[in-house]
Amino acid sequence: MSILSSFAEALVAGRIEVVDLTAPLSSETPVIQLPEQFAQTAPFELEEVSRYDDRGPAWYWNNFRTGEHTGTHFDAPNHWVTGRDGDDVASVPVQRMIAPAAVLDFSVQVAENPDFLLEVQHIREWEVEHGPLPEGGWLLYRTGWDARSASQQDFINADDTGPHTPGVSPECARWLGEEPSLIGMGVETVGTDAGAAHSFDPPFPCHAALMGSGKYGLTQLQNLAQLPPTGALIVAAPLPIVSGSGSPSRVLALVDRG
Repeated sequence: MSILSSFAEALVAGRIEVVDLTAPLSSETPVIQLPEQFAQTAPFELEEVSRYDDRGPAWYWNNFRTGEHTGTHFDAPNHWVTGRDGDDVASVPVQRMIAPAAVLDFSVQVAENPDFLLEVQHIREWEVEHGPLPEGGWLLYRTGWDARSASQQDFINADDTGPHTPGVSPECARWLGEEPSLIGMGVETVGTDAGAAHSFDPPFPCHAALMGSGKYGLTQLQNLAQLPPTGALIVAAPLPIVSGSGSPSRVLALVDRG
């Protein structure tokens, strides 16, 4: 039996579970909020074209409008100034849309401190227990933040000092950009950087490091709690928007349940 035949058989038999890591996309989907002096991304909107009526008697369809970085989405290198000469989202090699993942769970720490920052030492300690990060794979950073995704206010979690959401330290961001085994990082928050990252040195270090090194970001993921620390295979398929900086994406995890 070929490898693909064996895979298909395991998939049909349920020995391989498909876990959807994608947030539903609607007008209620939380979106990032920038300071007032900057242009804002559009929330998701549907415009009905016809629905089995005189506009189209046998069909229902819609136009939609949204930002590239709305909902569960894929960040391409050209999204950030450090990667301005890098690939657009249409240029992402298809081989990189299917990759292994390491899932690092810091939901307990984030429950105690929403401004929690991932450090290189945290990753090293994880590797002692679980082994090295997967070659050519994703680092998925579980924080439990997907539990807040039904509310714009809870998801952004802002007060007078700005948003308070977990992320990575500047040192860790640099390490992620330099680590050759990784193609990118995925998070449950609205972006790969912490809510307070505007005040870091440099600002938004995760975007700067990942995009500047030709790597990718996945954001607003859900259901990371259903994945094992190692062994999951991620399918992240953005739309091939020519010159686009990112795209809403359907992100799936394949998990061997034996």
